[in-house]
Amino acid sequence: MFELTGLFGLILLILDVYAIVKTAQSGAGTGSKVLWIVLIILLPFAGFILWLLLGPKA
Repeated sequence: MFELTGLFGLILLILDVYAIVKTAQSGAGTGSKVLWIVLIILLPFAGFILWLLLGPKA
């Protein structure tokens, strides 16, 4: 596993927070929201990419 530090780590943190907020505000069901938020928290980089591609919209 690689360590995320410096500017890349800060940018990833900002993107993850954005993804979590957008997921919480989405019209998806509660279970789906919780699943996406847990995925984003546990897998910061991969979770964000998956959310970006497959996550709840609007």
